[in-house]
Amino acid sequence: MSEFRLITALNRVLAQASPEVIVGIGDDAAVLREGSGSIVWTIDAQVEGVHFRREWLSWADVGYRSMMAAASDLAAMGAMPTGALSALTVSDDVSEAMILEVSEGQREAAGLLGCPVIGGNVSRGGTFSVTMTVLGRAAKPLLRSNARPGDLVQVAGRLGDAALGLTHLMGGSRAGAGIAAWRRPHAQIEAGLRAHASATAAIDVSDGLGQDVEHLARASGVRVVLVEAQLLKCAPRLDPSDALALALWGGEDYALVVSAPSSIEGFEVIGTVTEGNGVLVKHVDGCEVEAASLGRGYDHGLRERA
Repeated sequence: MSEFRLITALNRVLAQASPEVIVGIGDDAAVLREGSGSIVWTIDAQVEGVHFRREWLSWADVGYRSMMAAASDLAAMGAMPTGALSALTVSDDVSEAMILEVSEGQREAAGLLGCPVIGGNVSRGGTFSVTMTVLGRAAKPLLRSNARPGDLVQVAGRLGDAALGLTHLMGGSRAGAGIAAWRRPHAQIEAGLRAHASATAAIDVSDGLGQDVEHLARASGVRVVLVEAQLLKCAPRLDPSDALALALWGGEDYALVVSAPSSIEGFEVIGTVTEGNGVLVKHVDGCEVEAASLGRGYDHGLRERA
């Protein structure tokens, strides 16, 4: 079962109507009513062997990545982070010194975000993992579901750099291009706050631009046309076909994608919203193809039992 089919199935089981819930399962974060505003609430896990290998980065990098990855969901909602909780599952081969180094990385990221870690939990388990819960505030959070035909699709941040870095790490290199982007991503909080007033919809890029924009298009009931020439401006300096593949399907960039009627300062226009459904890529020669025909993003799918 794919990750997204599983989320749909879980939503059928768990969803319950409540006057305090503005947004439940299915967007970048949950939104709870609080007076005239709202609390934006998200959770994200970094699991050893799934999201990282310890030989690829320092323990401080692990903590830093865990904080920024979770906070990126708040950027997609146009929310200001206010506090975070950290839950550590510690395997037998992880020492106290390693755990404290993780916390130093979290503290560094928290300082950049203005979002202190205010609590959490520590337990023992077979695999080391860090699960971050981040809370924020927004008067009216951005959603995935309000993009409209005629909107410009725009991105803040790079596309494909982290995937390029991960490719180097998997190949045994520790000094290739993009490694720093993979080890130390940056949640686009300021860009989300800047876009909040004019953006119609938003999503962060964690599983690959093509796949994440597909979620936005489906939620909004529209088609998104991404322009290759514009994407390449945000992608690694490689052969265009390689750069396009990384930009579309790399993931873990934690860039911010928004739709809006006009261009937003600090964002690069990479496409348009039209009537229809799905995601197309317009190549330099003018040919338009389904994005899904060019690859797929990351999926935390469950392996089916034989």
